[in-house]
Amino acid sequence: MSQSAGLADYRAALTTPGARGPALASLLGRLPVAMVGFSMLLYIRESTGSYATASLVSAGTLIGLAIGSVGQGRIMDRIGAAIPLLVTTALFGVFVGLTLIATESGAPTALLIVLGVAVGMTEPVVASASRTMWTRVTPVGPVRDAALAYEAISMEVFFILGPAISGLLIALPWAGTGLATAAVCMIVGSVWFALTPTIRRHRPEPVAHAGLLGPLAFPGMRTLAIAAMGFGVLLGFIEVAVPAAATAAGNTPAGGLLLGLLSISSVLFGVVYGVRPWPKAMNLRLSALLAVFAVLVAVLAIPTTLVWLAVALLLVGTMVTPQATTHSAAIDLVAPPNAATEAFGWIITAVTLGLALGQLVSGQLVEHVGIWSSYLVATAAGLVFAGIVYARRATVGERVASPAQAPAMACG
Repeated sequence: MSQSAGLADYRAALTTPGARGPALASLLGRLPVAMVGFSMLLYIRESTGSYATASLVSAGTLIGLAIGSVGQGRIMDRIGAAIPLLVTTALFGVFVGLTLIATESGAPTALLIVLGVAVGMTEPVVASASRTMWTRVTPVGPVRDAALAYEAISMEVFFILGPAISGLLIALPWAGTGLATAAVCMIVGSVWFALTPTIRRHRPEPVAHAGLLGPLAFPGMRTLAIAAMGFGVLLGFIEVAVPAAATAAGNTPAGGLLLGLLSISSVLFGVVYGVRPWPKAMNLRLSALLAVFAVLVAVLAIPTTLVWLAVALLLVGTMVTPQATTHSAAIDLVAPPNAATEAFGWIITAVTLGLALGQLVSGQLVEHVGIWSSYLVATAAGLVFAGIVYARRATVGERVASPAQAPAMACG
């Protein structure tokens, strides 16, 4: 795998027969992937007046997504994506509706947390199914590399753009508009994706049972999950601290716009990075990119105005997409190919657990210490994760073959 791609390869991937319909549907289905949890955060904050309570409920949503991503991915690897997506989409709609009703009724925090977990668990994981689709419809080589890079770039744009949209929608008269909008987009996109011929007709080959952990039984997969979790932790800190800074400056809607700046530099630099990735060695790339990202987050503690914060966010955003493309490319090196959907589910799980942890801690720091402390603690945490990934770099190397090998390789 070259793990780099030119612009012509991106065009070839997006025009692959059978890919256009699912690709378009997945854009709508994946857009709210980070919007749901963040909209929940803003909605609960407006309803209760507490960042601490809101961060608990939002963290519950992300933890639920972390659990659901792996379970859905494992089922999809066995029976295909269409049926699981349709079932989870229906349940997701029900739980979002119940959450809106409970919040408007002034339900206790404990109930809101339980509903948040349920919403997260039933979020349809279109991202996992979409990535696996590209490995079926594109040949090994630059075109597939481009397809996976596109998938990672768009996914990370949604991780940043979703909260930005949520931040703007919170300015509307009803604070629940963002959550309701995210749910509608996810439901429509997921059903559309599941019913496209490429997805509906696919029946995967039977896979060997690899135990409870599945792909995570492989040492390299665990290293990749640690890197993804560190990445999520840093984003979680940012997604709480930046809107808090905007609110403190008397301009709450600006929080969404500021987060959107991350996506601008993320996309621009991400495309360039996809052509010339650095470092070349994947086992060094995972830790290096995470460490640079962590250091850049500390710069956010310096600005004293929203204008300077915007400039700093553009700088920080350059490290978002390179990590996403690296995580996606590394799956083919550390996980068995016939468990790719579940493997990507573990990456989503790791990122969302990191987001939950980052948002939870950041919410407490913002409320009880200061916004600046959130950025500095984020940097320290990111560097710790980067150090662990570097220490485990030897586990990211040769491509693995099948889940049956997992128990023998699980000692790392």
